[in-house]
Amino acid sequence: MTNTKISKKAIEIFEKSVNDYHVYDDISRKPNNPFENKSFEHLMYEKNWIDTVQWHYEDIIRDPNIDPNEGMKLKRMIDSSNQNRTEMVEYIDSYFLNLYSKVTPLKNATINTESPAWAIDRLSILILKIFHMQEESKRQDVTEEHRNNCQAKLNVLLEQQEDLSESIDQLLIDLSTGNKKMRVYKQMKMYNDESLNPVLYKKDDSKKG
Repeated sequence: MTNTKISKKAIEIFEKSVNDYHVYDDISRKPNNPFENKSFEHLMYEKNWIDTVQWHYEDIIRDPNIDPNEGMKLKRMIDSSNQNRTEMVEYIDSYFLNLYSKVTPLKNATINTESPAWAIDRLSILILKIFHMQEESKRQDVTEEHRNNCQAKLNVLLEQQEDLSESIDQLLIDLSTGNKKMRVYKQMKMYNDESLNPVLYKKDDSKKG
């Protein structure tokens, strides 16, 4: 797969994942990933499925009438999904690190503000925004003004998709030619770590006492 085709391929897979999810629109349904395990396509499909399910978690938890117990249960599901999302991004970055492992960066090579996988993460979310904004722009149970406003927003999202795709492809070209060097930092989230979150470790200390 050449660098110039990666963003286009990713978009195709993200769109397939979003469309596959909405066949049943069920947050508990497991993905049926059609691509070869550990392939680029497999990673992209799994990444977007996580994002798509979490999108709907976020919709549901904003229901003002949600049962508090169900809301707390869903909040923990969102936390778990966020962790999975982060781990998947880091796994995808490992794919790119391996892909460019034999490239020697040029002396004046620079570091990008975000890694390839985090840029692709933004593209995955953007495809979700586009899908749902398209739905809103075609709704028949709303005013024409609502549809027109959503169409205007959709036009901006589609322009953003073009710009982000171009940026991702250029970054990958720069990495493959040594004009950019890749450096990945783990997210090191603190709130899930019992040794770093004071609410958790103070509670543990009180039990010891």
